Amino acid sequence: MKATPLGIRDVLLIEPTVYGDERGFFFESFNQARFEAATGAAVGFVQDNHSRSAKGVLRGLHYQIENPQGKLVRVVSGAVFDVAVDIRRSSPTFGQWVGAELSEQNQKQLWVPAGFAHGFLVLSDSADFLYKTSNYYSPPHERCIAWNDPSIGIAWPDIGAEPVLSAKDRQGLLLNQAPVFD
Repeated sequence: MKATPLGIRDVLLIEPTVYGDERGFFFESFNQARFEAATGAAVGFVQDNHSRSAKGVLRGLHYQIENPQGKLVRVVSGAVFDVAVDIRRSSPTFGQWVGAELSEQNQKQLWVPAGFAHGFLVLSDSADFLYKTSNYYSPPHERCIAWNDPSIGIAWPDIGAEPVLSAKDRQGLLLNQAPVFD
């Protein structure tokens, strides 16, 4: 497993070792000891989630202001552009974002620690998105920052149309209005 920082401390692109031949491939999608060795993060995951979304769906930018979640995310079918935004006010990278394409072809994962807002845009006809979380989902504490906040300036890929958002995500706040971490 290889872990590469993406420009914001603690957000890491994870590349598992893939063994493939004419029959297909095999890789460990998660190994606690290797994850800790590669990332330096001693995280206990408590929940696995799976979402399927159609092309153009944008989910996010989500976080939990209490019971914050670290997320280890990957795509098993299709492709997404995945984004993490630093919302730790005391961080030198507060308000900055990093992103990476995750797909069934590249088999990369992204480690998004607690203290970040997270979102993704589906680039393929559909995408199956899997993620492990370090804390349980807590609906009363979930918050959303606007996907298109100009102060963050995420360079979302052009999909030829406006993204499809949930009603909740259409209500996302600007970063300067949203509760954030110290």
